Amino acid sequence: LFGLLFNGFVLLVYLIHKDRLTVAEIYLGNLALADFVLLSGLPFWAMNILNEFNWPYGDALCKLVNSAIVVNFYTSSYTLVMISADRYLALVKTMEAAWLRRTLYAKLICLLLWMWGLLLSTPTMLHRKVKFIEELGTTACVMDYSHGSSWKLTHQVLMNVMGFLVPFLIILFSSLNILKALSERKESSGFRDINDSKATALVYAVTLLFLLCWGPYQVVIFLDILNDVGVLDEARWYHALNIAAQVSVYLAFLNSALNPLLYAFSGQYFRRKFCALLLLHFTSSTDNLFLKSSPNYLRESNGPLLISL
Repeated sequence: LFGLLFNGFVLLVYLIHKDRLTVAEIYLGNLALADFVLLSGLPFWAMNILNEFNWPYGDALCKLVNSAIVVNFYTSSYTLVMISADRYLALVKTMEAAWLRRTLYAKLICLLLWMWGLLLSTPTMLHRKVKFIEELGTTACVMDYSHGSSWKLTHQVLMNVMGFLVPFLIILFSSLNILKALSERKESSGFRDINDSKATALVYAVTLLFLLCWGPYQVVIFLDILNDVGVLDEARWYHALNIAAQVSVYLAFLNSALNPLLYAFSGQYFRRKFCALLLLHFTSSTDNLFLKSSPNYLRESNGPLLISL
């Protein structure tokens, strides 16, 4: 609930503020939107757990809720890639790539990221379904790979490689080059640009939080792959992996709730927009108060009631 409110608040500040959004803010807004979509599906998960994994909402919501979670994961991963890439272009390729850092391009890229997330979530859309589990005696929303075990391996490899490893390597490359550029700039000029440092620190904080929250789940997926191909002893690892998967999923969801707190406390531009909105609202309220207390307003308002008993 708090995650929904916080992410909704971030989106509201970005949407209502009259100033044009920067490229970085567009990407951060896209990340907040992805988190909001994920958290919107969590009440169904909570009710599912309370019902002892008995899914009463039908096949359509089973696919929709879980697909939304997977789409969020991929969209968040690659939005973080674009946030890091934007910092890289701003600090390392300042002159050469200035034309790439346009708000129109950023909006188009965000649209492409959602399409990319939908494409990568295809296994979830195809194989998530409501199925009766005899061992548990319940009708659950599960990934059903009965038509071919290769789909499970494909899904897991996609999550590990395309959802985590590839974004991590791109972010690592960008981060190392950003640190190098900031260090060289400090040595050449003798001082550090505080604004650049703060903006870069926010990128690192959001990325680190993503790694800490989603990293354990990715490790569990990798171990499950090893278990499925026979590298690990299934009898020994099955229950441990099952418990680890549940715990790591909840930790991954926590990422979506904590992201907006980073924007609020670490993002100077977000705080500036929020303060500007508060000032605008206060000024508008004060002007209305003075206007309504004037004789002219009282005379002009002395007309028939629009709604009466």
